Amino acid sequence: MFKRDPNRSYPTETESRMIIRFQDCDPLQHLNNAKYFDYYFNAREDQVAKLYDFSPGQLFRELKTSWVVYQHQIAYVRPALVSEWVRIKSRLIYFNDDTTVTEYIMTDDGKTHLKNVLWVTSKYVSIVTGKRIPHDEKVTGLLETILVPHIDFLNLNFNDRIREIKNQVITNG
Repeated sequence: MFKRDPNRSYPTETESRMIIRFQDCDPLQHLNNAKYFDYYFNAREDQVAKLYDFSPGQLFRELKTSWVVYQHQIAYVRPALVSEWVRIKSRLIYFNDDTTVTEYIMTDDGKTHLKNVLWVTSKYVSIVTGKRIPHDEKVTGLLETILVPHIDFLNLNFNDRIREIKNQVITNG
């Protein structure tokens, strides 16, 4: 389970480099819309385990809890193409007592073109009762550590956020 090391710095944004696989693409050689979720969730799981020494499996075993997806908001800006290398970034942009919102971004390998943005809202639940419960204090410690500061999620519009990210990609690419 996550234990914050006061002598360690924890990144709030994680990044993976992945190749778009042929079997995940449609006849037009675009990444199938449903497959974006697989790429995002696999990247996030790997990133969180590596950077924060945390595994969702620990929640199941140790706390008998987990997050379940409540809502997705996704924007397909540009297609990801077969055999293309892409960058996947993920970051926690909001949490409260029983909810998290994770933002995922896919760009081309050079980080000059935005391909996709996804917001995933998840609820924290007891796997014994299946009901929402407040985050465990250990989990809250992790969330406080990795939350991206200065994002006013409650007053943020998804389409405005896409434009903001697109401008950041163009500026920083």
